[in-house]
Amino acid sequence: MNNKEGYFGNFGGRFVPEALRPPLMELEQAMDTIMQSPAYRDALQDLLVNYAGRETPLTFCPHLSEKLGFRLWLKREDLLHTGAHKINNALGQALLARMMGKTRLIAETGAGQHGVATATAAARLKMDCTVFMGAEDVERQSMNVMRMKLLGAEVVPVDSGSRTLKDAINAALRYWISHQADTLYCFGTAAGPHPFPTLVRQLQSVIGREARAQMLERAGRLPDVVVACVGGGSNAIGMLYPFVEDEDVRLVGVEAGGTGEPGCYNSAPINLGSPGVLHGHVTMLLQDEDGQIQPSHSISAGLDYPGVGPEHSHLAEIGRVHYGVVCDASALNAFQALTRGEGIIPALESSHAVAWVLDHAEELPKGGDVLVNLSGRGDKDLGIVKKYLNI
Repeated sequence: MNNKEGYFGNFGGRFVPEALRPPLMELEQAMDTIMQSPAYRDALQDLLVNYAGRETPLTFCPHLSEKLGFRLWLKREDLLHTGAHKINNALGQALLARMMGKTRLIAETGAGQHGVATATAAARLKMDCTVFMGAEDVERQSMNVMRMKLLGAEVVPVDSGSRTLKDAINAALRYWISHQADTLYCFGTAAGPHPFPTLVRQLQSVIGREARAQMLERAGRLPDVVVACVGGGSNAIGMLYPFVEDEDVRLVGVEAGGTGEPGCYNSAPINLGSPGVLHGHVTMLLQDEDGQIQPSHSISAGLDYPGVGPEHSHLAEIGRVHYGVVCDASALNAFQALTRGEGIIPALESSHAVAWVLDHAEELPKGGDVLVNLSGRGDKDLGIVKKYLNI
């Protein structure tokens, strides 16, 4: 980051209406003061360990490893409370909000996991909660909608635009403008206006720090390759960031390529997009020649987003992280391969990361170590999978 407005190279910043600057600056100040205090750090550590279930295991995959010719390891964020990495960020932001004197959390959600995590954190910390969710995602992730409501959250379907994550973020930002006195926007991914990308990375980096130490303990060495799926990019930046200075470790982010047909809707802005401004920051976007945002698509609701976090755009530009693309069919194949091969049912988001490894096995180091962030479990996706696999 090269200045106070939160740039990562050419990407980032804080491009928001004047009415949103005060709560963002209040949040930035809280990061510099409250988050540095022993009281906050001790309380968050207690929540992560004794409530969320950290540290998460590092699982070796013996059967797939034998087929692939290298050792495949999974960082098991799917085993966290609520079933995904999202709880790391939600607990951290919710605790910060309460220590700032806020009484309500708002959140956006795509696949529903961040909404569930925020509703969970709100219930634990006795706060009110409102979750904005694209109407299409409400339909395809109905079980997570039910979980949010059971936890006491109000779920607001958003019918505008593409009725997915992009539109849910727009609605949440509008709501925050008029409710900032008692409300904190618990942003779910490493995108948005400064300081959200830095805040989310800081809270999610526990994934990579743990994984790095676990690899040294279990394998006696750092992995040759680290892989994570990328939508907005919170699980990926959390996994990859602690390895950025390890020059011998290859880092791979995996975007969603949609159906894979030429010209199809996709969710791969780093590979197929161009720089632009969305949701308060400069990043790589799916947009037309006039700068109008294009529809995105992925079989995975959590990757269905036309942008990406600015730090990912920067890491791609400087060549430190390679960003690949995986289509829906390959993700489904990987979903089945991990389920049947190792007895682990992954989220469709995480299946994209596993798929990249399976699709590129020939170019990965034989006898080496490949580490994949399994960002979430697949319970939420069984309805989608059933449509495609005729189970």
